[in-house]
Amino acid sequence: MKKVASINIEKSYLHFSAAHFTIFSATNRERLHGHNWRVGVEIGGYIDDNGLLFDYALYKEILKDLCHSFDEYTLIAEKSPYLDIKEDDDFFHVTHNGINQPLLKTDTILLPIENVTIESLAHYFLELLVKDEARLDELNIISFELKVSSGPNQWGIARWNKEFEA
Repeated sequence: MKKVASINIEKSYLHFSAAHFTIFSATNRERLHGHNWRVGVEIGGYIDDNGLLFDYALYKEILKDLCHSFDEYTLIAEKSPYLDIKEDDDFFHVTHNGINQPLLKTDTILLPIENVTIESLAHYFLELLVKDEARLDELNIISFELKVSSGPNQWGIARWNKEFEA
């Protein structure tokens, strides 16, 4: 019988500060504001003959780099049906409900998601982690639960299980 276990990684350095706004409809959205976002993950897999799931320092580094790549940016949902995004040399012009908001390109990340929410970010980050199928197979990883927080005791959680892949 294979032994299954999981590793939970929630380190103090797995965070980033970023601005965003949540879009509720074609006419309603939050004002641009910021959060100190936190990221955590639980990774499941098979314990090897040496009593080791895998060297999870790899995922600590991956998550640390991920957080660093989003730190001090404005995050915009590129796939939102309620935003019109144009660009010129220096700015993204993000229009919602007829109101144009110019954002410096150097300070903005367009994300391939519909809305910048904790649940959408959790799914986006999870997709980044599970896209390397060879690494997942090599490390015998069978599940991920990735969570993103925008404040204390408020998490968006996305799950992936190898058994339930399409």
